Amino acid sequence: MKEDHGHSPQEIARRLSGGPQNAYLKDMIYGGIDGAVTTFAIVAGVEGAGLSSGIIVALGIANILADGFSMAASNYSGTKAELDDRKRIIQIEHRHIEQHQEGELEELRQILALRGLSGDVLDRATDLIAADKAKWIDLMLTDEYGLSKGQPNPVRASLATFAAFLAAGSVPLTPYVLGLADPFKLSVIATLLTFFLIGTVKSRWSLARWWWSGLETFAIGAVAALIAYFVGSLFHP
Repeated sequence: MKEDHGHSPQEIARRLSGGPQNAYLKDMIYGGIDGAVTTFAIVAGVEGAGLSSGIIVALGIANILADGFSMAASNYSGTKAELDDRKRIIQIEHRHIEQHQEGELEELRQILALRGLSGDVLDRATDLIAADKAKWIDLMLTDEYGLSKGQPNPVRASLATFAAFLAAGSVPLTPYVLGLADPFKLSVIATLLTFFLIGTVKSRWSLARWWWSGLETFAIGAVAALIAYFVGSLFHP
């Protein structure tokens, strides 16, 4: 089995010196699945209603651009709010350390005790961490407030969502844009394959086997497609 990373002293130092890494897997998976689902919902709904391919293309492109931007903007706002809350908590901790240092030291001591330290080791660790205010506050952020070590980047998170939405959302429309024969059948196959591929990629960061993760995402997309087609068929002349 291939190692995830090296464990020599030099490799460890180089890896840790970069600090915590912000991953945008959640943003990309969320954007990709939603892009494929919402765009195919339009394709299946309009097809089920028996309307023309031109309407499918027009509504599909409008969905990719408008809904994709909306998702990216929402993700930006949510991530920005998370970042602002983090900055607010940091200011609070700075003020508490300045005004209630003994109480904050006791909090730090109890946090380290919960991690298994005791006796002289606990006293020494408390003093060492308290000597560096930045590290002290970082520890409080994770252990007292449950925040991650890495700071979220709203712009990158929103761009990851938008790019994944555009890429996956364009798949159901491609047969119609290219004017291929039997476009709905090709759209169904391509979209379901996209769901499966998203699931297999997701398995790279999961304990699940690639085929199981692929089938799980495939099933989610298939249910969404059936619902959209069924609703559209209710309006068929």
